[in-house]
Amino acid sequence: MKLFFRLLPWLILIVAGYLFISKKFSINTSVESKHQLLVEKIEAIGKLELVRYQISDVLEHKNKTDFLPEASVLLIVKAEAVGCIDLTKITREDIDIDADTAVVNLPQPEICYVKIDHKNSRVYDTKMAFFREAGLVDEAYKAAERQITAEVKKSSILAQTKTNATTVLKPIIEGLGYKNVRFTFE
Repeated sequence: MKLFFRLLPWLILIVAGYLFISKKFSINTSVESKHQLLVEKIEAIGKLELVRYQISDVLEHKNKTDFLPEASVLLIVKAEAVGCIDLTKITREDIDIDADTAVVNLPQPEICYVKIDHKNSRVYDTKMAFFREAGLVDEAYKAAERQITAEVKKSSILAQTKTNATTVLKPIIEGLGYKNVRFTFE
């Protein structure tokens, strides 16, 4: 017990010293961001999105160099492609009304955008990437976006956009009192 009372002041001193030093010399990390947001352009758009494809791609991307081992990355990429019609291209001359018949000449459907969903995409594996991993992953995502865009252009997205345009717009025009509604695409 006598030993305990001899060591007690030293223990209190050591604990107090530790607490003092840890508070005094601790590394506090804080994050501060300052933004100067500037709206550069405001644009009126009239694109009616009519079909959305959700796409998955598994991509193995390799980078070969003469003096380093072959680096590769395996990605699971989620993307979406949207087909739309730009309604701002419709003029008065594109609408022909005769009694209870309406013929509307719509613009050709287009692919509004193809974009990678980075939130749901994943880097599944990397091999021998070391210090070049970030660049390799960036290259792989760009390659995936190019390939997905090429595949979407070959798909039936534009035909589906035409079909959906008719399905969506026909009831609206019929609601205006026209019994016969036809759509053409210039």
